[in-house]
Amino acid sequence: MPKTKQAPKSQKPIEDYASLVETLMVRQKSLPKRLNQIAQFFLNNPEDVAIYNIVGLSKLAGVPAANITRFAKELGFAGFADLQDVFRQRLVGPRMTYADRIKALGDARIKSGENELDLEQPRAIFDTFVQTAVDSLLRLREDVDDGALQSFVDAMADCEAIHICAARGAFGIGAYSFYGLAKVGKPVHLIDNLGAMRVEQVRAIRKNDAVLLLTFDDYTAETVDVAEMAAERQIPVLAITDNELSPVVGLADHVLYVKEAHLGHFRSQVPAFVLCQSLIVSLSRKLA
Repeated sequence: MPKTKQAPKSQKPIEDYASLVETLMVRQKSLPKRLNQIAQFFLNNPEDVAIYNIVGLSKLAGVPAANITRFAKELGFAGFADLQDVFRQRLVGPRMTYADRIKALGDARIKSGENELDLEQPRAIFDTFVQTAVDSLLRLREDVDDGALQSFVDAMADCEAIHICAARGAFGIGAYSFYGLAKVGKPVHLIDNLGAMRVEQVRAIRKNDAVLLLTFDDYTAETVDVAEMAAERQIPVLAITDNELSPVVGLADHVLYVKEAHLGHFRSQVPAFVLCQSLIVSLSRKLA
C-alpha cells in the first residue's frame, strides 16, 4: 500500500490550537483546494469539530470523511482523533468546562440524520436561531483578544474618518456601523459601490483615514478588492472577519475575528452586531 503523505519535516509539530492556526496560515497557499475548504470549516466551527465524529463532520462540512482523514495526516497527525484532541483541549479552559459547552450548545440545532430540524415548525426554527445566537456569543466572548480589541478601538479613534466596506450578507452590519459611528460624532463614509463607483469612493479616502472591512466565509470579491486598494495606498485597514485564513487578514493592520454559526444557508449575525456595537460605544467613550 502507498504511504500516506505526511507533513513536511520542517514543519513544527502541532501541540495546541494556536500552533494549529499558525500552521494553517503558513500552509494556506500550499494546501489543495479541498483541504483548504476543510481548514476554513474547522476554524469557523471549532466546537463542532470537538464534539462530532468524523461522519457527522463530513456531512456538516460537505466533504467526504476520507478527505478529513487526509487533512489530519497532511498536518502531521496519525488520524482525525489526534487532530480532534487539539480542538477538545481548546474547550477545556477556565471559563467553561467541556460539559458546560455541550450543554450550552443545546438540543435545538440543525443536525443531519434522525435529529434533523423540523423546518415545518416555526417555533423549532425560532428556538434554533435563539440557541445559535447564544452559542455564538459565548464563543465570541472567549475568543476576542483584549489587546486586539483595545488596539482596534485606538486605531478607530486615531484616524480622521472611517470608510466602511461591507457587502451582501455583511452589508446590514456595515450599514448599522455607519449609522452608529455617525451618531457618536465620528466622520464616517459608506463604500456602497453606488453607481458602480467603488474605485472612485476608495480614491476619496485620505492618508489619515482608515478603512473598516466586514467580510465572512465566501469573502465578497468586491470587499477584498477594497482591502487591496487601501493596502496598496498604505491606508490603515481594520478588518472584522471569521478566521485567520480570510483573504483580508494579510492586508489588514488590525483584525478581530467573529465565528458566525451557520443555520443551513443562513448565518447568525448576532455576534458581529454585538462586536460592532461594543466598538462604537468604546469609541464614543474614548472620543469623549
